[in-house]
Amino acid sequence: MDYRNLGASGLRVPVLSFGAGTFGGSGPLFGAWGNTDAEEARRLVDICLEAGVNLFDTADVYSGGASEEVLGRAIRGRRDAVLISTKTALPTGEGPQDWGTSRARLIRATEAALSRLGTDYIDLLQLHAFDASTPVEEVLSTLDGLVSSGKIRYVGVSNFAGWELMKSLAAAERHGYPRYVAHQVYYSLAGRDYEWELMPLGADQGVGALVWSPLAWGRLTGKIRRGQPLPAASRLHETAQYGPPVDNEKLFDIVEVLDAIAEETGRTVPQIAINWLLGRPTVSSVIIGARNEEQLRQNLGAVGWSLSKDEIARLDAVSAVTAPYPYFPYRRQEGFARLNPPIV
Repeated sequence: MDYRNLGASGLRVPVLSFGAGTFGGSGPLFGAWGNTDAEEARRLVDICLEAGVNLFDTADVYSGGASEEVLGRAIRGRRDAVLISTKTALPTGEGPQDWGTSRARLIRATEAALSRLGTDYIDLLQLHAFDASTPVEEVLSTLDGLVSSGKIRYVGVSNFAGWELMKSLAAAERHGYPRYVAHQVYYSLAGRDYEWELMPLGADQGVGALVWSPLAWGRLTGKIRRGQPLPAASRLHETAQYGPPVDNEKLFDIVEVLDAIAEETGRTVPQIAINWLLGRPTVSSVIIGARNEEQLRQNLGAVGWSLSKDEIARLDAVSAVTAPYPYFPYRRQEGFARLNPPIV
């Protein structure tokens, strides 16, 4: 397993990390993902650690906190061997303090997460969404206090717009608060929007990407192809409305190229899709999930080898889309290109 610094921080993370969204799964979304219990989770954690994957990602909204609880039980007795990443901000109840990132909510949510995880510190706490109703200075000063108290080691965000992240980074620098070192983002061959603004921002500001849904919400597993019905066992029947939008015709074009490269290399479609992401700028770690040992071992096979320049070029070409304004001039016009050198 290779390791990379998380953004501009000194925290070394594996290029593959494990998403615990399937742990304790319940409800229409997480129940469809999986319902791994503590015993099964411990076996998956064993396999991850054997492979060098020591970063485990969860959130307080995953199955109402059950994911954190199951993860906590699965790592019991080996806390120092793992890195825990969790998230908070999304609603966990109906009360006025059950959503957002106010001082009261952040402190309460952090204490609750620590209790569910069975630990006294969180390696990486990420804000699951931007809370426009709370001043960024209040958010950052609260995080500063949690870091100073030893309850949090590093801070990051998830699903922020470029201006939201940059506003927060500027405030952190102005006041001397901890800077966000990670941005958990959706990024895949079937969804390259991250590249337009968030990737250049991350490169400039030292914010590393933790990639969620690298297989485009299960669409790049190799089981979905042009002219074929959606497999009966696909979780997309229940969860498609919750995931990122995907252009099906574009998706089928991408899958056909993935199929061809899989045939040529002996690798699987998911392994190729994940390996492509590992070569992209600013990506610190790709979060993989698995409902069982077989899926996990297959996804772990995405490391230890590299796509050729030709294979990368073919994947780049088939997955490319025209950037929206104001980004497309950077790619199309020489004058813009000089002023804004591309990083992709």
